[in-house]
Amino acid sequence: MNTESEVPSSAPRVRVLRILALPVLALALATPASHGLAEAVTERRGSLVIIGGGERPGRIHQRFIALAGGTNHARIAVLPMASGEPERSGRLQAEEFRGFGVKDVDVVRFDRTGAMLPATAERLMGYTGVFFTGGDQARLAAVLVGTPCETALHRMRDTRGVVVGGTSAGAAIMSRVMITGDQRGEPDRKADFAVVRRGATLTSTGLGLVTNAVVDQHFIARRRQNRLVGVTLEHPELIGVGIDEATALVVLPDGSWEVEGDGSVMVFDARGAKVREEGPHANLGAIGVRFHLLLPGDRWDPTAGR
Repeated sequence: MNTESEVPSSAPRVRVLRILALPVLALALATPASHGLAEAVTERRGSLVIIGGGERPGRIHQRFIALAGGTNHARIAVLPMASGEPERSGRLQAEEFRGFGVKDVDVVRFDRTGAMLPATAERLMGYTGVFFTGGDQARLAAVLVGTPCETALHRMRDTRGVVVGGTSAGAAIMSRVMITGDQRGEPDRKADFAVVRRGATLTSTGLGLVTNAVVDQHFIARRRQNRLVGVTLEHPELIGVGIDEATALVVLPDGSWEVEGDGSVMVFDARGAKVREEGPHANLGAIGVRFHLLLPGDRWDPTAGR
């Protein structure tokens, strides 16, 4: 079913769209002409705005809006499917963008059946910015990964200059190796994080919008250093990046990283390290891991940082 609710025409436009297994023709007809799906491909790469969760300083939202085209030209889709309360989460995020003056915001919801429809992917192609709310990244991945909508997100970012952002769970899903938040063994067992060992942190498949890193969030606030170090040593070809609350990692079109907000971004780089595994519990060790702590305003090129 597809439903829309319109605010008065005098207010900035926020539409709530639910796409659940619509016939392709009906969905195509529901796509507003203002989204310009027939526009020519710009062939330019967009940025990523990856937020560590928590309260977000206004300048993070302003950066995302600017990258999406500015308050008068941005067309933002809020995807709230990670949340256990997607209607509320989507509405609050849309209102937040409206509060910064964005005139065109849609809350777009669909299940996996909807994500498999080419027409849903085509609808997404009309936006200049896509934003994932927080919640459970596994829930969001179950809807998007391996669908035409995932392909559309890559195409939008890679060729149309679309900015993709997300907070908390919406940050974790950005990397292909996705930290699920679960640990091996019983859910309430903390001993798995007392040492760094292989397999202590469960991972799944994310969107892969970040190709050279694995992303963790709420990082220093929730003391997640051990789990990110472990995942980084299991995947030493990837950079471990831990983003704190009230902080965003902005991945620029040239691949360099920039920090925005109030906190820090912690980087573990084991690409040149010697990683070893010992003992009956597969404890991990390494020599030569590089560590960086990036502050707001810092810019780092991960290709030059090896």
